[in-house]
Amino acid sequence: MGLRFMEHILILTHDPEATRDWFCDNLGFRNGYHPEFGFPVYWLYIGDQDVVHIGKARHSNHQDTYLRTPSDKENEDYSAGGAMGSGRIDHVCFNCENINEFIERLTRNGVTFSERKAHNSDLYQLFMREPVNGIKVELNFSAEEAVKAGRVPSWTDAGATAGAAAGATAGAAAGASTGATADTNANAGVGAVASAHK
Repeated sequence: MGLRFMEHILILTHDPEATRDWFCDNLGFRNGYHPEFGFPVYWLYIGDQDVVHIGKARHSNHQDTYLRTPSDKENEDYSAGGAMGSGRIDHVCFNCENINEFIERLTRNGVTFSERKAHNSDLYQLFMREPVNGIKVELNFSAEEAVKAGRVPSWTDAGATAGAAAGATAGAAAGASTGATADTNANAGVGAVASAHK
């Protein structure tokens, strides 16, 4: 097809500066060069690559015209909460290394995050939500690095097979006194964060 790699995301926000600061202060992005567009933007870099672009929502007619696509409806505010194009993306993810450095920075800055060992890949994951716009951020590390760093996940994406087996055992033992079913116990740890770091 000719696709090579994902180049960048654009976040349109009511507070570009606070959004920029969160990504730079907590994840280590570098605020860098961008061409002149005639409206305010920030480009955040990983190394030499601009990855996160940030602009102000509803800034000007010039910006709206620049960002339009042929299928956009006239006078439709695509930056409004609940509008088409807002809130459709669940999260953004970055591949990372040096997990302890990230955890120290996040903890120092008071960022709440959860940890997970993915059951279906060699990944160790941190999840958090940046507070300015509510964007969920995922950081992926190699599981090997996480083990060497002594990380213990607050929850494990156990998957249907392992999760059901463990849950059925727990359910059989606890069901008589609590009234909980094996199914309830099997699913309790799969889709929910058991604990989080603050």
